[in-house]
Amino acid sequence: MSGDEDYIYDEATGEWISPAEAAARPAAADGGVEVRDAVGNVLADGDQVTLIKDLKVKGANQTLKRGTLIKSIRLTGDPQEIDCRHDGIKGLVLRAEFVKKR
Repeated sequence: MSGDEDYIYDEATGEWISPAEAAARPAAADGGVEVRDAVGNVLADGDQVTLIKDLKVKGANQTLKRGTLIKSIRLTGDPQEIDCRHDGIKGLVLRAEFVKKR
């Protein structure tokens, strides 16, 4: 590294890169992580998803059946989890691998 230029540490790759390289690299929307469903569709806040598998809900003594529609999801910042609401279940967090965007 030369003393003339400033370098930026890229946490994704673990490398020191120049500001020009950093500007050229695509970033996830809103500076957050990109969350993808079971088939690879990018999820966003407010999306509707459908369950692709029966899921037992811990603590609620209830099973959500395959095909259940979940409305208005929220991203949690974790690339594998989404926050959502369903009748009778508060604070429901689902893994993105078990849902499909509608």
